[in-house]
Amino acid sequence: MKFSPVAALGLVLAALTTPVLAEDTAATATAAAAFTLDTPIEALVADERAKAVLVKHLPGIDQHPAFEQFKTLSLKALAPFSQGMITDDMLAKIEADLTAIK
Repeated sequence: MKFSPVAALGLVLAALTTPVLAEDTAATATAAAAFTLDTPIEALVADERAKAVLVKHLPGIDQHPAFEQFKTLSLKALAPFSQGMITDDMLAKIEADLTAIK
């Protein structure tokens, strides 16, 4: 088996860039962890800080009889089906509180 300098260069470059890619992935995951109105309700309820925001503006949402049916929806997606109970004003307040979570 003959060792190629080009292959060696490829291995070195791969080794050098791997830690950078891992750091970028971690930064992206952290940025993606921010909660928005498009975050599924079940993900909001799973985080104590986000759940506190939901309960503040929508008391009992996690105890609603149909919770299992709508928990995969986001608040933005659920609002049109709420018969006016989730208003644009309420969504704006929830969004402000979710954005404040660090």
